[in-house]
Amino acid sequence: MVIPTCIECGSLPKYKCPTCRQPYCSVNCCKRHKESSCSPPSIPEETQKETIPNYEFPTEDTVPVDKLKLLEESTDLKKCLENPHVREILEELDKSPQPDILMKKYMQEPIFTEFVDACLNVVQRCED
Repeated sequence: MVIPTCIECGSLPKYKCPTCRQPYCSVNCCKRHKESSCSPPSIPEETQKETIPNYEFPTEDTVPVDKLKLLEESTDLKKCLENPHVREILEELDKSPQPDILMKKYMQEPIFTEFVDACLNVVQRCED
């Protein structure tokens, strides 16, 4: 068993650096450590892949998580989400026990169809 030691003085550590997670024992050692450049630990590629969740019951219409991640970067989508009415619709859909019925209703509203189109453009662009 390896016993961790303070990265500055070698004694038993009580704390870990919030940035790099290296152990240190005191305020003085923490200050000395902060004078050097520390960075967050890198996550091995295998671990990164493991953190992407898999769907429990995927269907042919299920969008892969990596494509959903691309939605975060869409400027068109962000612009749509600036509209408070769109956000209200999404909240109502999220809380609804029957979102499919509400979806039919909201697909008649141009502002919501603009949001849906922005989502589909990102996902479909990735499929090409």
